[in-house]
Amino acid sequence: MDDRTRSNAVKHFKTITRHRHEVMKNCFRAGIPLQGLLHDLSKYSYEEFSLGVKYYQGTRSPHEGERDSYGYSLAWMHHKGRNKHHFEYWTDYDPVTRVMSPVKMPLRYVKEMFCDRVAASKIYMKDDYNDGSALAYFMRGKNTRMIHPETSELIEKLLTMLKDKGERKTFAYVRRLRKY
Repeated sequence: MDDRTRSNAVKHFKTITRHRHEVMKNCFRAGIPLQGLLHDLSKYSYEEFSLGVKYYQGTRSPHEGERDSYGYSLAWMHHKGRNKHHFEYWTDYDPVTRVMSPVKMPLRYVKEMFCDRVAASKIYMKDDYNDGSALAYFMRGKNTRMIHPETSELIEKLLTMLKDKGERKTFAYVRRLRKY
């Protein structure tokens, strides 16, 4: 292993571990502590970690660097297929049309997705982060995303609440939320 690869391995490990710890903190605040403890463990698997090291940049997800090189990300496909807090996991063939369609996510995974999006914004944006950052990121991709309309509506509502009312009130609301 050369010095650059070793350095990227350490930096990538620190980044994903900081992210997991931030998500854990958020999940505890949201009332889903077990999901926080189990969040993103696949990032430490060989399939994801090795590509994360190779495409590490520090300012955005390594998946983006891998996409720049190949037009797709094997690490992302591995990750989204194992982590139910990603809306991309929740697609299936419609039983009537046989067309691949988004499925409404269970609430506990929407809560974890919220926690994840807030944490990712903080980790990658560092000092530029504000309570509107995760909403701005979500809105940039809104028209191109294949997500169930009710799931999209709820995550947008939560991210808007974060922007308008702050973390304390939003996490208290998420903790009390029982259905959508």
